[in-house]
Amino acid sequence: MEKTYLTLEGKKQLEDKLIELKTVTRMEVAKKIGIAREFGDLSENAEYDSAKEEQALVESEIAEIEAKLRNCEIINTDKLNKKIVNVGSKVKLYDSTFDEEVEYQIVGSTESDPTKNLISNESPVGKAILGKKKGDIVTVVTNQNKIEYKILEILA
Repeated sequence: MEKTYLTLEGKKQLEDKLIELKTVTRMEVAKKIGIAREFGDLSENAEYDSAKEEQALVESEIAEIEAKLRNCEIINTDKLNKKIVNVGSKVKLYDSTFDEEVEYQIVGSTESDPTKNLISNESPVGKAILGKKKGDIVTVVTNQNKIEYKILEILA
C-alpha cells in the first residue's frame, strides 16, 4: 500500500474516527441488523439487506483507516527544510491568472481540504511546487487551463 502522509493532527483525527467507527457505529449497525432480522424472511427483507450493506461499508472504512495508519509517515513541520517546498510546507504563492496572493499548506491526500487551503501533494498545484524554491515559477495545467504561480515565500 502507498505511504500516507499525515500531520500529527491528521493522525489524531483518523485515530478518533477509527475509535468512533469501532465503538459507536458498529454497535448502531448491529442493532439495525438485529431489528431487521425480527421482520421475518431475510430473503425478502429490504431493511436487513440495507443494514448488511451499511455494515460492509463501515467495515471497509475501518480497514481503510487502519491501513492508512499502518502505512503513514508523520510530517514533522518543525523539521522541514524551509528552502524547498515539502509535504507539510506552508507556502505563499502569486497567482498571475487572478493577480492575487494565495497561501497553501501541502498535506497528504487524506487531509486535503481546499476550503481550508490544505492541498494534497498529489494535486496539480501540489505536484508542481514540491521541491521548488522561493522565486521559482511553475505552470499548472488543469482542465484546459494554464495557471502560473510564483513561489513568494516558504513559510514553514
